Amino acid sequence: MPGAGHRGAARARWLGTGLLGLFLLPVSLSLEVSVGKATTIYAVNGTEILLPCTFTSCFGFQNLRFWWSYNSSDTFKILIDGIVKNEKSDPKVKLKDDDRITLEGSVKEKVNNISILLRNLEFSDTGKYTCHVKNPKENYLQHQATIFLQVVDKLEEVDNTVTLIILAVVGGVIGLLIFILLVKKFIAFIIKKTQEKKKECLVSSSGNDNTENGLPGSKAEEKAPTKVLLHPSWAQVQIFLALGADRQEPPVIWETS
Repeated sequence: MPGAGHRGAARARWLGTGLLGLFLLPVSLSLEVSVGKATTIYAVNGTEILLPCTFTSCFGFQNLRFWWSYNSSDTFKILIDGIVKNEKSDPKVKLKDDDRITLEGSVKEKVNNISILLRNLEFSDTGKYTCHVKNPKENYLQHQATIFLQVVDKLEEVDNTVTLIILAVVGGVIGLLIFILLVKKFIAFIIKKTQEKKKECLVSSSGNDNTENGLPGSKAEEKAPTKVLLHPSWAQVQIFLALGADRQEPPVIWETS
């Protein structure tokens, strides 16, 4: 049946993937060797230099073997060979090719340090130095890391003037941009406040008395007409008396201006 064949093929693929994972798991968790971040170090002729090397292992180790090798264009040799019995024992040197070399390592406090110190450097010491480690618990897989040593007459001082100038220019540009943004925000704030004040003035002035200016929509009260008091003439008094008015006072005539 096609369905059964398909399921069989799927199981075979899953089985193959699982076996591959089991094979790669020890490799991914295996011992790692490091000589630091710098791939090249410089030292002055006649001085000494520490060649660093550390290792880590998730499986632990027992009777771990380590050695340092030197390799130049025309020479290859083993400088030092040793063994670390277990995680509580310091490394022991079994073979040393040069008396100028001293093992400076220790495995106490989980440092796992197998660095070496090389004294009385010579120009011929220039070359590649490789730290090798082999752990029996990992089927004697060999791990290594290499560092290049360059012996020079004197160390040249690095001129950082250009770098400092670039940093100063970049810092100045960034500072200027920040200042411009702050000024822009301040100006926008001032403009906003000014517009709000103008709006308040327009609202408050809309209720003022604009009658005298002839503006429509004024809410001003209408003024009462002015009353003018006039004194009557003698003829008007005679007429008033002739009409039989009882009042003896001359009439007051109010006239609207």
